Amino acid sequence: MPRFGELEASIMEVVWSADKAIAVRDIRDQLGREPAPAYNTVLTVTEILYRKGWLAREKYGRAFRYWPAGSRDDYTAQLMAEALDSAQDRAAALVRFMERMEPGEMAEIRRALETAKDAERRPR
Repeated sequence: MPRFGELEASIMEVVWSADKAIAVRDIRDQLGREPAPAYNTVLTVTEILYRKGWLAREKYGRAFRYWPAGSRDDYTAQLMAEALDSAQDRAAALVRFMERMEPGEMAEIRRALETAKDAERRPR
């Protein structure tokens, strides 16, 4: 899964930040770009994100309203998984990644690993 393009990322940020389903016109208005991209450009990219599975939608009058089908964390996790899949040695790549972490981040990783281990031990 490639990273979002610049406009895709901007659209996803608007949709992730919205507290409800949002129309393309509202997405365009909230992009904060000067000059604002054309409505049809925003509509096209929003539809691409829908077809890729990142947005869900519902008909609202003659238009659609969109909301995120996945979270920012889902997106980041997929990027990380793809990066690890491209490594010849996943363990070495993880070690290099963790060497760049701050001590507080390492503590968070340890807690997450413990939580995952606990969940793995529980009967299903």
